[in-house]
Amino acid sequence: MIVDSHHHFWDPARADYPWMREEQAPIRRRFGPDELRPLLSETGVDATILVQTRASLEETREFLAVAAGTPFVAGVVGWADLAGGEVAGTLKELRAAPGGEKLVGIRHQVHDEEDAGWLLRPEVQRGLAEVGEAGLAYDLLVRARELPAALATARRFPEMRFVIDHLAKPPIASGEHEEWALAMAPCSEAENVYCKLSGMVTEADWAGWTPDELRPYVESVLGRFGEDRCMFGSDWPVCLLAASYSEVFEALRFVLAGQRAATKEKVFGKVAAEFYRIAT
Repeated sequence: MIVDSHHHFWDPARADYPWMREEQAPIRRRFGPDELRPLLSETGVDATILVQTRASLEETREFLAVAAGTPFVAGVVGWADLAGGEVAGTLKELRAAPGGEKLVGIRHQVHDEEDAGWLLRPEVQRGLAEVGEAGLAYDLLVRARELPAALATARRFPEMRFVIDHLAKPPIASGEHEEWALAMAPCSEAENVYCKLSGMVTEADWAGWTPDELRPYVESVLGRFGEDRCMFGSDWPVCLLAASYSEVFEALRFVLAGQRAATKEKVFGKVAAEFYRIAT
């Protein structure tokens, strides 16, 4: 089974998305299951993980309801106010809502916080503990700046599952590698930290990227984290700023062409299914 571990839905006519600025104008429109379904069929993707886009419980409830009526959405990574002190109650409420059984994780836009150590705040740590107690995974939306706090958090909760979204957004367009690689290296040593091979095309030159430019970053992560902790994600429809769904899918297939069949099977499905505990 092929699993896309990271995509979104949204509708700017119904809600505000603070991260959508002028450069995101080409994707400032509605995207939902009807737009994604044919793309999955074209590429042979069987199941997906729908990931939050804004700090909103309303959105999480909507995503769960969508998942309840959309067979290919196998799981939802939602949002909860980790610092609010009511995380356990919120998660219980979400799980009781339509589609609540498909809640598989929580995420917050950590890289947008001014404080690089936001994850380490006591109130956030208490909230993360409740996420872990609920058996949910946590998506780390971070850059290199926040990786030390992410690693410290993962070490404090060794029984929790964490995944770094988008390889922590390396500066692919500039070709710089060293600072990012140095920050990622210790994270790979924590066995409960995984990495999504996603979001790369929008960190590259949108108009001129090639799969070969992605190769050093993919190989660096795969070499450190290993085939059992890396998973494919499209980051659709954000990826449309630089590439189509199939181009993103085929780019990773191209980069991994020389890997063992078992490695590709894990990256393109098995790891995501096990990490998010979805039925296969």
